[in-house]
Amino acid sequence: MTEMVLKTNTLPEPLLRLIHTESVKVREAHGEIRLTPIRETESECPLLGMFADGKISVDKFIENKRNERELES
Repeated sequence: MTEMVLKTNTLPEPLLRLIHTESVKVREAHGEIRLTPIRETESECPLLGMFADGKISVDKFIENKRNERELES
């Protein structure tokens, strides 16, 4: 399996018309080549990690962890 990220401007014109993002993930596995558009979003806080959906901030997560530790003691 091979995987790489390419800028869409390096793709042939017919594919370029179909993909409306700046970059694309190219993956080859078992003779099949897949192109997956990469949508880059700007989040309010890049440190959200596994909470990237924005439902909880880093500060709130840290506060919750402190509270959990206090309850465990």
